[in-house]
Amino acid sequence: MDVDRAMTAELRFPSGHTGRIRCSMWSSNLLAISARVTGEDGAVRVINPLAPQLWHRFKVTGKSGGRVERFPRRATYDYQLDAFADAVLRGAPVLTPPADSIANMTVIDAVYRAAGLPLRQPS
Repeated sequence: MDVDRAMTAELRFPSGHTGRIRCSMWSSNLLAISARVTGEDGAVRVINPLAPQLWHRFKVTGKSGGRVERFPRRATYDYQLDAFADAVLRGAPVLTPPADSIANMTVIDAVYRAAGLPLRQPS
């Protein structure tokens, strides 16, 4: 049985930029985690930005050609923990303030509404 329950959302930011997200917790597609940003002068493509310790690819393409960047095989959670510890223990700035979380949930709620799905309720 070929089942694909993916959701796709087209986004428009206040600046006029656009984006598209596609997600699914149940799909016939194999795991595919990637991001692509395209601008006037080039593009960036990241494959597996969530678990780069397993495998990743980061490619930058511009008018003068392209290159592939390599990063340490370190989990993204390690970087998040470092940033949290720096903020709590050493007073470093918080890299993702609560307002970012609220803005993300506002977008997620809008996608749910547009798809005709009920919003999640706090437990």
